[in-house]
Formats: sequence, C-alpha cells, structure tokens
Amino acid sequence: MNQSPLFDSRATSARLPLATYRFQLHADFTFFDAAALVPYLHQLGISDCYVSPIFTPRAESTHGYDICSYGELTPWLGGTDGFWTLANALNAHGMGLIVDMVPNHMGIGAANAWWMDVLENGISSVYAPYFDIDWQPSKRELANQVLLPILGDHFGVVIEQGAIQLHYDQGAFFLQYAETRLPIAPRTAGLVLEDARPLLEAQLPADDPGLQEFLSILTTVGYLPPRGADDPLKLMERRREKEIIKGRLASLTTANATVRRVLDQTLGRYNGNPDEPASFTHLTRLLDGQAYRLAFWQVSSEEINYRRFFDINELAAIRVEHDAVFRDTHTLLFDLIAAGAITGLRIDHPDGLWMPAAYFARLQTEALTRRIAQDQGLADAQLDDIRDRAAAWVHDRAHHGTPDTSATPATWPLYVVAEKILAHGEALPQDWALHGTTGYDFLNAVNGIFVDSRHGRSFDTIYSTVCGTEQAFSEVVLAKKMLIMQEAMASEIASLSYQLERLTERTPRYRDFTLGGLTTAIRDLIAHMPIYRTYIDPIARRVSDHDRQCLEQATDAALRQRYRTSGSVLIFLRDTLLLRTLDTFAPDDRDRLAQWILRFQQMTGPIMAKGVEDTAFYLYNRLISLNEVGGEPALFGQSLDAFHRQNQTRHQDWPSSMLTLATHDTKRAGDVRARINVLSEIPKRWWLHVNRWRKLNATHKIMVDGVPAPDANDEYLLYQTLLGAWPAGECDAATFATFRDRIISFMQKATREAKTHTSWVNPNADYDASLTAFVTALLPDDRTTHFLADFIPFQQEIARVGAVNSLSQTLFTLTAPGVPDCYQGSELWDFSLVDPDNRRPIDYALRQWLLGEIQQRAQTDRRGVAQDLLEHWADGRMKLFVITTLLTYRRANPDLFLTGRYTPLTIVGPQRTMVCAYTRQVGDTTLLVVGPRLVAALMAAHDRFPLGAEVWQTTRVCLPATDAGVRYRNLLTCAIIVPDGPAHRPTLALGTILCDFPIAALEAITSDEDSVG
Repeated sequence: MNQSPLFDSRATSARLPLATYRFQLHADFTFFDAAALVPYLHQLGISDCYVSPIFTPRAESTHGYDICSYGELTPWLGGTDGFWTLANALNAHGMGLIVDMVPNHMGIGAANAWWMDVLENGISSVYAPYFDIDWQPSKRELANQVLLPILGDHFGVVIEQGAIQLHYDQGAFFLQYAETRLPIAPRTAGLVLEDARPLLEAQLPADDPGLQEFLSILTTVGYLPPRGADDPLKLMERRREKEIIKGRLASLTTANATVRRVLDQTLGRYNGNPDEPASFTHLTRLLDGQAYRLAFWQVSSEEINYRRFFDINELAAIRVEHDAVFRDTHTLLFDLIAAGAITGLRIDHPDGLWMPAAYFARLQTEALTRRIAQDQGLADAQLDDIRDRAAAWVHDRAHHGTPDTSATPATWPLYVVAEKILAHGEALPQDWALHGTTGYDFLNAVNGIFVDSRHGRSFDTIYSTVCGTEQAFSEVVLAKKMLIMQEAMASEIASLSYQLERLTERTPRYRDFTLGGLTTAIRDLIAHMPIYRTYIDPIARRVSDHDRQCLEQATDAALRQRYRTSGSVLIFLRDTLLLRTLDTFAPDDRDRLAQWILRFQQMTGPIMAKGVEDTAFYLYNRLISLNEVGGEPALFGQSLDAFHRQNQTRHQDWPSSMLTLATHDTKRAGDVRARINVLSEIPKRWWLHVNRWRKLNATHKIMVDGVPAPDANDEYLLYQTLLGAWPAGECDAATFATFRDRIISFMQKATREAKTHTSWVNPNADYDASLTAFVTALLPDDRTTHFLADFIPFQQEIARVGAVNSLSQTLFTLTAPGVPDCYQGSELWDFSLVDPDNRRPIDYALRQWLLGEIQQRAQTDRRGVAQDLLEHWADGRMKLFVITTLLTYRRANPDLFLTGRYTPLTIVGPQRTMVCAYTRQVGDTTLLVVGPRLVAALMAAHDRFPLGAEVWQTTRVCLPATDAGVRYRNLLTCAIIVPDGPAHRPTLALGTILCDFPIAALEAITSDEDSVG
C-alpha cells in the first residue's frame, strides 16, 4: 500500500453525505429553481442535493440523459450562471452537490458536434473512435458506413416523395429530412460541383475569375485524401483542406451571383420531381457516397451497426475506456469537482461500460490527482507523475483494502455511487472504487418485509384463475429476453455471432461451429443468465468465483433445452467466456477474442433490462408491488432475518451506499407499493373484490380481434394500480380528471411495454382505444357507478393500512445503514407511477409552508403534533413530520449513522411477527427503531391505527443489556419510556412504545429528562 504523505486521510477521504434529495432538472425546473429551494432542503434536514444530468442534452430532452456536449452546462437550465447560483447556495448552507453522470452513451443528432463530424467524415473523423461503431459489419454493403434508421418509410418511397432535399449554405452542402439536418462527405461535394460545371462554363467566359476559382475548388476537392485513409498526416490534411474549401466556396458564392444561381439550379436537379421517379438518380448517387446510409426506422433492430443504449436509436454508445474519450467527457466535470462545486457522482448504467471497475478506478484516480495538485500547488507538467502514483494507490486500495476497513466507512477521494442492478443474492463487486449503489437493493429488501409470504400460493391461484393460465415468472423472463434478442436487439446479437464466427473459422478446432449454431448458443446463454452481467477481465485473466458460477448455471440451464442448441457449442461458449479456450486460439487472435468477451458482457445487461424491467414486469402481474427495478417478483415477500442480514452486510461493506424508496426509474412510488402490499395480507377479500369487479365491468369491454379487450391480465394490472395510486383524501373534479388521464397514460405505456396486444414498434390502435374506453367507463366524471361504490370503501381501507406501511418503510430508510435518498416531492404522500408520471411538477410552496408549520408547533407540543397529524393522516403531513424529525437527528448525530453498529432486536409476544426493530449505536449514543408491518388484520379488528396495549397486548421488544438508569425518549413524541425487567434482560412493551404514533425512534438517555411540551 502506498504510504506517501501525499496520500493522507484528508486527500483520500470523500465528503460523505448524510441524506440526499433528488431533483429532476428540465426547462421548467432549472438550476435557479433548485437554488431557491436550498433553504427548504436544509430546513428539512438534507445534507446533499442530488440532480439529474447537467451537461447539454438534445434541445427537446425532458430528462437530460441524451447528452450532446460534455463541455457545456445545459443552457436552458441556466448554464454556468445558473449552476454556480445553485452551487453557491448549497455551499452557503454547508451542503454538497451530487451529479448524475452519463458515461456510457450520448444523444445523437445535429446538436452533437462529434456525431455530425462522424457523419460527415466517417471513419476518417477524429471522433470516429469515440463511438462504438462496427465499420465492417456482417452486411458488407454497410462497410465504412453508419446505418441511420431515421426514415418514416422505406428509402425508395421517401426519396421519390422528395422528402430528402439537398441544400447549400455558407460553403457547405447538406441534406434535410424533416427536422433532421445531415452533412455530406467533403469529396462528394465534388459530385455536385461537377454537375454544375457545364452550366457554369456555358454562362461564363473561360477566363472569368469566378469560373477559374470554381474550377480550382473542384480540383482541390478531387485531391482530398479519401475517407478511410489511415495515414495520420493525410487525415490531418483532409480535415484542414475541407474547411478551407468550404471557406473558398462561401466567398465565391457570396461574391458571384452567377455561380450561386448555377448552384441553385443544380440543387433543383438533385432534388427531383415526385412525378418523375427517375429524376432522383443524382440524389441517390450522392447518398450512396456518404459515410452513412439512410434507412427505414424499423430496419434498426436487424441492421444497425452502432451500439445503442438498449434499443434506443437516438442514443449511441461511446467508448469512455479510451483516453481521449474519457478526457473529453470528464474535463469540465472534474474542473467543477476541483472547484468544490460538485462533491459526488451517481454513475448511470455502469453495466454498459467496457470494464466498470477500471472506469471507477479512473474516476478516483483523477479526483485524487486533482486534489493533491490543488493542495500542493503543482504545475500541469507534474500531474502525470502524481496521476501514476494516484492510480497505483487506487489499485492497491481496490484490490487489497485499507489497513482497517472495519472501523471506518470506505475511504475514497470522491463520493461515487453506481446505478447497479443487483440480482437476488448478488453482491456488489468488492474491487469497484465507489461507495455503493443508488439503492435498488435496499428498496426491494425493505419492500419485501411488507409482503406476507404466507399467502404466495393463494396469489398464484388467484392470478392463474384470473388469467386462465399458469406461467412462472422465470418462464416469462426467458421468453421475453428471447423476444428482445430476436427483435429489438437482433442486430447486436448478429454482430456478436458474426465476430465470434470469424474467430472460430480461423481456428481448426472450432471451424465446424456454424454462424447459426453460434447465434443460437449466444441467445440461449444470455437468456438463462441469472444476473445482468459478469465482470470477467480477459486482459488480466481474472474470473471471480461468482461469475464462474453464474455462467455455469446459465449453461446448465441452456443445456437442458438442447433441442435448440448443440451442447458442444454451448460448452465452448461457456469455456470461452471463462477464458478456458483463450490459449487454443492463434496468438494474433487472442486479443480479438478478449475484446469479444468484453463486448459480450456489455450486451447482457441491456437484454436483461429490456426483457425483464421493460417487458416482463408489465406482463407478470401477480402482485405488481414486487415488479420493481432490481426486484424478483417470483419471491413473494422476504423474512425479517434476511432484511437484517442485508443491513448488516451493507454496514460492513458499503456503509455509505444509498437507500431509496423511489427514483426517476422506479415503476411506481414507494407509497403506491406500500398500499398494494396490503393485498398480500388479505388474499380472500382481494379475490372476492376482483371477481365482483370483473363481473361489474365486463360490459365495458370492446371486442378486438374477436376477443374482449382489455384482456384479463391487463384488467388485473389496472385494479391493483387504481388501489395503489388513488388520490388521498378529498378529490375534486379537476384532480379526478387528471387522475383518470394519468391512469390511461400508464395503462397505454404498460400494455405497449408488455408487447402482447400492442407495442411501441407496432401499436394496435383498436386495442389502445379499447383500453382508454374501459378506463374512462370505470372512472366517469360523476363517479356514480356500481364499481366505484364497491371499490372506494375497499381502497380507503387499503390506503389506511398502506399509510402505516409507508411510515415504517420511511423510518427504516432513514435509520438503516446507508445514506437515505428522498425523491422529489415524496416528503408528502407520493402516488406517482412510472416515468413520465413521476416527473410531474411539485408544489414546493405547499411543502415549505407545511414544514414551517410542523416545525414551529413541534417546538412546544411534539406529542400533540404527532397525534394531530395522525388524525389527519390522509394529507401526508405525518410523513413529512417523520422525515424532518429523523433527518434533523441524523444531522446532529452523523457518526451514529455513518459508523454506528446495527443490531437486530428480538420481539416476543402474540404480535411478534408484525414488528421490525433494531438499534444503531456508536459510543454512548443509541437509537432504537421500531416499525410495524403486516398489520392489516390488527387494524381491521380494531378499526383504527395499531396503537396501544389493546392492539399490541403483551408483545415486547427485547433490549440489549444496559446500564442501570438508561431510559428512552421518543424523537417523534418526546415521551419518556422506561424499560421493564432486570438490567441484564430489559424489555419494552409495544403498547407503550406505540401508544401515540404508529412508529417509534427512541433515543437512549441516561438522565431523567422531561419531554418537551
């Protein structure tokens, strides 16, 4: 381990957040708007603001993940001035700023100068290596061209409609298709000039200076080095000369009206006449000479030859593993980090990176280098040496740990979390130089303890009865991953297969493996992968035990379906990925095979995400609260022991990992899941209501393709969604109409994602219309239907139990090991559904006023406030009260939550399974956390919230042995609670702990203090 004084704890330790608040920035919520809310966040108890991407995306972007320029702060968010307004406001309140970084892909189009340069110059572009483009794809007609699937119809149809037009402006020719502007290759400008030459020579004398300049330009164009030249000097000459040519032509056409008029006439010939198909010959010839090939957008799934973000044509993958790409995408970012404006990063989609561990190490290396350089006042010339030493320190730290990692949180120079989706039982790789995940692992763990696992089989029966079929979630996933590989991402699979077939063809041992056989094997293996991706390093020849087990598991599962795939091909594929066959290839091919293995690993994550999150999660609707990013819907609930084990593991390995209940990517808000989870406790009643509603609403269905629509599965999804998202409290006409529109939009998205009756690629207008009509019939303006008469009382009962679930899961999020993250607006009840529903405007004026009122009243009568908020639970203020109380306590006791021990507590008594309790402890500070779960039966029996001894009877929390005189103060009510029993075995009665409020956070005190108020 590098022990240089340069690498002291100050230089190598990040600023760790205590609690974050996520803002989604867009044109209607800018840096300035966020800055104005910093005092509110500080008052709430937030330590760090956490924002969506800040670098310039496409102009029409509403989310910021389609970045077009990493060197510019988004102008419509306020640009540099707006950013520093936010940064300075945060700094004034002692708060940090965590920024969402997108290193895997860029938005492409006219706003992306790098991409436009590639389209103009092809493989000769200085930016060609920046994008992951296959310049020699299996379709040879696409050699040295990029397929651009942007046309609304087939190429021939579009061009003969005259929809593609050639234009000229300021020395440059370009093509226009609808709103899309495309450059043309410099040498092909010569085609246009050559066609204009006879006309110009007929109108100007041979010695005319304008004609002479025109001919000179034409000659110069002809001498431009061809696209694809690999001589660096030739490429430099090409880049220089093409710009000179544009300048000369601009000057000529400005000064000489005849030349401009002739060019306009020539453009008219190129742009043809829709009544004369043969008139487009010139334009077709020009298009054939470009570095891109225009195509019908539906062609993309089979022939596209640039790696995309999932299957989105408008997002092209970049190769951030290359030095130049990392530098050009991170320079401004690290300038802002060095300036202290940015204190942490969220890394988007790390599984799309070439080698995630190497990328995270590079982030920390650069952060450490910049910090040391700033502290030491080092010149730029000295940075390379510091960077090399910093890289060695980061490598040692990642692979060997610190001298004492058990005593303190992970020490890295920069706070970094990754949007990593962990499969059930999967751990975050220990060699990743970061602080943890963005919290989906916690989200699903805490959600699971509110699902009653005893009733899983009952729900299987209900679901199969409703849908008329039995299908395991694993079967749905397998089928949908196959569908994605055969349709949406067929081109990526074809490219993988072709590249591997080229390698096996040159190796006698494997040359009998056919392209078809390899393609099938690749599909089968990916379809059976139990995780998003592996992280095998073929360059260093490292394979973890976990990766080996996952690949062997996938292979064994695929081999059981050998009617599809040759066993020998699957075994070869497994052994190749595990590096067992590497030395059997020729030395010249081993590097290519290593590159192929890395590319294979990049592809499995998007296929898993598209097949599971974006398809299966909308199709398998047994209990939709389980269908969450990173979730495993096949697992019906989770034990408290498993929840505690995960918290203890996080405390030990990733104590600063994020904890969240909702993000911009979740399928539904935490409060929606909290309500739907209640159904797991009451399967008989749920089935009675569903059965009744199906009968009541059957007449609202419309026949589509001979069957009633929507189908039973979509109808079952709708009922759960209505129960979860129904507005709380009184709902006026406008709110109800908005709610109905939101449900319609959600159901349209859900059914298209499910890809059963309709889809985004091939929408079924009749099915979409029937779905809209069905929702409208269920939710009429007057709300006087037999369905609603039965639905609303049941929903209100579910909502009340869901409120208790929500308080408990909020309590656990704010106190478990990790950093709680609050998604925008969720400090009150949040019944949002999937994006874009979760990006609706937030009423911050209301939240600011409510927070001030709550805090002012709580200063003198905290117990009274808690009881009042509980009585008016539907308005959500009690959630805000819990959040600000516990965040304020976190801020006052940072060590307790950064390093404090996590100890599960035993519950005894008749309601012991209905409570989750644990302590956090550091030094003399102890916090005891108690939250109920699975309380639907308790609340139904007593027709009220689960409070007092009548509800909890003799149920007790068993405490660790304590010193005599220790008692507890409830942070939420200020009640003082004294343990019962002897000091070596004290207990607390649940009826006492939860007598005024449904949850409790109890601070251990050693003196007989009076409660406030």
